[in-house]
Amino acid sequence: MTTTPATPPPTIGSGHEGSAREQISAYFRTVRQGEMGALPAIGGFVVLAILFSFLSGSFLTPLNLANLLTQSATLMTLAMALVFVILLGEIDLSAGVTSGVTAAIFVVLVHNFQVPWLLALAAAFAAGLAIGTFIGFFVARVGIPSFVVTLGLFLGFQGLQLVIIGTGGAYRIETPEIAAIMNKNLPIPVGWILYGVAIAVAVGIALWDRARRTRAGVANRPLVLMWGRLAAIAIAGALFVAFMSIDRAASRGTLNGVEIPHDAIEGVPIVVPIAIGLLWIGTFVLDRTRYGRHLYAVGGNAEAARRAGIKVAAIRMSAFIVCSTLAVVAGLFDASRIGVVTASSGSQIVLSGVAAAVVGGVSLFGGRGRLVHAAIGALVIAVIANGLGLLGLPAGINFLVTGGVLILAATIDALSRKRAGGTLIR
Repeated sequence: MTTTPATPPPTIGSGHEGSAREQISAYFRTVRQGEMGALPAIGGFVVLAILFSFLSGSFLTPLNLANLLTQSATLMTLAMALVFVILLGEIDLSAGVTSGVTAAIFVVLVHNFQVPWLLALAAAFAAGLAIGTFIGFFVARVGIPSFVVTLGLFLGFQGLQLVIIGTGGAYRIETPEIAAIMNKNLPIPVGWILYGVAIAVAVGIALWDRARRTRAGVANRPLVLMWGRLAAIAIAGALFVAFMSIDRAASRGTLNGVEIPHDAIEGVPIVVPIAIGLLWIGTFVLDRTRYGRHLYAVGGNAEAARRAGIKVAAIRMSAFIVCSTLAVVAGLFDASRIGVVTASSGSQIVLSGVAAAVVGGVSLFGGRGRLVHAAIGALVIAVIANGLGLLGLPAGINFLVTGGVLILAATIDALSRKRAGGTLIR
């Protein structure tokens, strides 16, 4: 008498996709096994948002929400840049000063040499690419630990910034296109048009994913899960755009019963669709390309990846190149927000970028994490700074709270890895 082998339990991405209920059960099973992803960060974000909304009536206003997103854009971009190297179990301590150096190159070329801003921007990106190649070569080819190489550049680039900026100490951002990134808003109709485009792209990618899996003979998730996810994104996006379309300017009061005219502040901040676009492109690369699969493979087990035919050294070099290139964007965001580039620009943000990635759920041990996790972690840190600022608490409290959240996130990562059968020893 023969027995039919038991059907393996459905797990996400295994090919045994099952029903919607089985998918949900499989997800919670992976959570119990230690694969929590960004759940702790999401929970922390929700708790902090509720707490600060009760403690400060200004927290959930359209003006503060716009400010919060604008303030977090630089940190979010740098955290996403660092994800590429953290996934390999590496670190780039020079990413912050790379953003500062490249911003200094841009502003000096424009201000002192009257170089067209697009050419100066191209030079800044070329410098970022060269820096990433330099780091990648010494880490992947020579074999120097990334901590040592990037620490050396962290120290050296601060001197390079002093040389580039010169004795003046600061340059104002006088390029309107760059200054507008963090200080201007999209017209309301443009915000809704971009929302429609984003939803159309999300639907197209979801359907393309299903068609690709069908051609490969792999089972798809139930349609209800796909449409439910898309509906949630559509509703959240519509609420956000509508919220940002409200006039955020403070009223000047009334005169003889007539409201005093004022300039309206409304529309989605320009930096928001740029940051979302970077997040989408990076996520697409990591989740849906061979390069992304190779990056995760090298981060999970470099020797196994090498035996599988993956060019480990090339992957390592490319990760540092991507990190340094994205750091250029973070530097431009920071310069646009502050309005000046100084000799110390970027020197203090890199550790916050690492903290954002770890708080979001990216594992410092490598091989686990996504760009959206880093984005959520950056929002958590930005909410802490924003909320404590609204309450008028000193900056020292901000550092204490952020440090505590980071230690808690790292502890959760280590314990969940141990529970999932990993090791805490590298």
